[in-house]
Formats: sequence, structure tokens, C-alpha cells
Amino acid sequence: MNYERFKQQMNFILEVDKLKEIYRQTYISSANRKENDTEHSWHLALMAMLMAEHMTEKPDILRTISMVIIHDIVEIDAGDTYAYDVKGNETKREREEAAADRIFNLLPKDQAIYMRELWEEFEAKETPEAKFANALDKLQPLMLNDATNGKAWLEHDVCKSQILNRNKSIEEASENIWKYITETIDANVNKNNIKDC
Repeated sequence: MNYERFKQQMNFILEVDKLKEIYRQTYISSANRKENDTEHSWHLALMAMLMAEHMTEKPDILRTISMVIIHDIVEIDAGDTYAYDVKGNETKREREEAAADRIFNLLPKDQAIYMRELWEEFEAKETPEAKFANALDKLQPLMLNDATNGKAWLEHDVCKSQILNRNKSIEEASENIWKYITETIDANVNKNNIKDC
């Protein structure tokens, strides 16, 4: 056994524990606090186990789970950029690439390459697995916003058109997820949790 390799892996595992300290804008379903990135990633992994049947293209579930578990690791350095933060999203890719360079390279080279390629695949949104992972990444906060009576949407003054635009790629990826999203948006517009603009 290669002990140096083991130590590199353990250093990476300890480093990514910091993900527990990265808080998102979305509240957990009880609405008493915001969720952190590890909670979000775990939730997506569980959703991936259950919801692959709803995708137009059938994804590899294990690859999708691997993708959603690591997709936000870069936020340890780059921070969480709110979905509707126009200014923050201008520099998001640059910040996240620098973070990916540092964090993934804590691993042994072969695993660093694998993790970086998996992260890039998620970002590109082209494979069935990446489309599924991205659909879940958008569906989960929408579900939690609905469960908390739009708490984060109201805090950020979010418009219906912003949510539809952010989620439009899901329409081709999954008829059922898209239907859920549009019904949820309309219901929250009717409750004044989302601005109709």
C-alpha cells in the first residue's frame, strides 16, 4: 500500500470537511436556518437515487451521485454564488476554476484528474448524467423555497421570469420535473412569494 497516496487522500477528505461551513441562500424545510453545501449535496445524491426514471435520457445513477457529491466542493474557496446574483455570477467561473485547481490537486494525480473531469462534466451540462445532476441542483432549492413559503425568494426579491429562465434547460431533460417546477412557480406567484415579472 502506498502510504503517501493515503495521506494525500486523507488531506483532501479533511479539506473538504470545510464544505459543512459554506451556507447557501436556501433555507432548510423548517425555515429556521439556511442549509449548508454538504446538506445540499447529500439531498441531491438521495434525489438521484430515486428520480432517474423521470429523465428523458437515462443517466448512470452512480456517476450522477458522484457528480452531485463533488459539484460544490469549489465553493470552499469560491463561496456560494446565489443563483440570481447577476454581479456575483460574472466572476463565478473564474473563482471556481481557481478553487478546482487548488482543491482537486490535493489528491493523487489520477484522482485529481478524475474529480476535475467530473466537475467539468457537471459544469458543461451535456451528458445525461450532467443534465440530471443539474436538474436536481435546480429542483432541490425550488422545492425548499416552496416548503418555506418562498423565504429566500422574498428576501432576494426574485421574479417569475428569473426562475423560469434559470430552469428552462430542464424542460427537455424531464417532462415531470418541468411540470413540477412550473406548477410550483405558479402557486408561489399566486401566494405572492414570487413577483410576477
